Amino acid sequence: MGRSSKIHLEGTSPLQYIVYCYKETKSYLQMEGCDSGLPSEPSEPSQRGSLSSAGARALEVLIYLVNDTAVQLMVDNMTSITAQDLGRSVREALQLPEIAGDVFTLWIVSPLLELQLKPKHQPYKLCRQWQDLLYRFTDSSDDDIAHDEPCLQLRRNVFFPKAKEFLMEDESILRLLYEEAKMNILDGRYPCDIEDCERLGALSCRIELGQFRQQQSCTGLLREKLDSYLPSHLCRRGHGNFFSAILGKGARQHNLEQSLLQAYQNITDPSDYTEDQRLKKHLQDYLHLCHQLPYYGCAFFTGEIDKPVQGFLQRGGRKSVFIAISLEGVYVIDIKEKHVLLGLHFNELSWDHTYPEEEDDTHILWLEFDGEEAGTPVNKLLKIYSKQAELMSGLIEYCLELSSLEVAEPETGDASTSNNSSQRVVEKRGKLKRQNSVVCSRIQNLATINYVDDGREIKRVKPKRAASFFTRQAPPSSSAYTAVQVSESLEQG
Repeated sequence: MGRSSKIHLEGTSPLQYIVYCYKETKSYLQMEGCDSGLPSEPSEPSQRGSLSSAGARALEVLIYLVNDTAVQLMVDNMTSITAQDLGRSVREALQLPEIAGDVFTLWIVSPLLELQLKPKHQPYKLCRQWQDLLYRFTDSSDDDIAHDEPCLQLRRNVFFPKAKEFLMEDESILRLLYEEAKMNILDGRYPCDIEDCERLGALSCRIELGQFRQQQSCTGLLREKLDSYLPSHLCRRGHGNFFSAILGKGARQHNLEQSLLQAYQNITDPSDYTEDQRLKKHLQDYLHLCHQLPYYGCAFFTGEIDKPVQGFLQRGGRKSVFIAISLEGVYVIDIKEKHVLLGLHFNELSWDHTYPEEEDDTHILWLEFDGEEAGTPVNKLLKIYSKQAELMSGLIEYCLELSSLEVAEPETGDASTSNNSSQRVVEKRGKLKRQNSVVCSRIQNLATINYVDDGREIKRVKPKRAASFFTRQAPPSSSAYTAVQVSESLEQG
């Protein structure tokens, strides 16, 4: 996002007054419970300093929407107001219907960290603790932390079921959902195939520019702002095939523009609809396409995973990834390549979070899932290195708790429905589905720890060696790998 200060206080400079005046103190927030995997504010006021002189005055607060527009509020009790009450004031200012209280919630975000606030959180106090949160949950440098400024933002609630969005009819809610989905598409957080990118971009053109007019195809209307309708990485790479790689930037831009214009022209409007009805239909069409992406509506975290060793003498290194978590599952997304590396529903995985044992170590989120190695069914372990592993583990646990509550309290009173639901929860994890798409899992691109349980001991499964460049080798019958015994630490993998 990279925005400037977002919470403005009357009579002071922007949030710097809060952030810079108290950076000498480091009082860490303590995690409470697991009800969302996010940190809770301290039970006692921060000792960094006092703003009591401003406590009796009304403070001007800016709550930002994802399109960078802001809602300006005058708040009498900003130092103690909760996220729930502040969110209600925002929704009233935007004249949103009551259901919007379930769909949207307040987040505190910056380029370094994003946290969904609990209803009881006090945003003002969390802003005062922001540097402490950055030290705890990010690997950012001291300089980056010193200059980071958070903002309060109205966003989609991670815990709002995606299925309920299909029932949304209010245009103001649809517009906000559209703006957030579009931001995630353009930023590459929601990877999607080129055909879907063009379709989504064309719908954005229709929503924001109106009906297609033939003269638009020859005026270069979209050429200078393609990245307002298509993901920026797509604009840089072209279509990602051999021919686009050897074409110049101008030719790639022209091809993308023509494809987008054609898709824009192909959008049809029902003749018996008013323009307002057509606009709402296109907003719904955009969201319905996004709903097909498995990571729609996720909370996003950052981390690293090990790269597979590519050759005999090559070192693997690490790859930066997004970890996207929703009510349905966990997705590991390659930040650079913009495609999914691993996607798992909660009934397909087990997980754990381990703390660093030494000073130079980091937190690890472990994901275990079923796979194969040379045709043998194995358990696979993926290590995700991230200081946000604690948040991710807590969020997964809370999502599972929500799912168990839904099973325990089905909408109908039929006992058979309840029993069937319980069986679905405990059923064995299924094999991962493969698709030839950016949304498919690319397990071959993961460096995992593989092991099997043969009923007597846990055995480590060694991957096959690459072809050796040595000509002298022992006969196959006298050379074999020795299985790793259970006493060997899996974390050494």
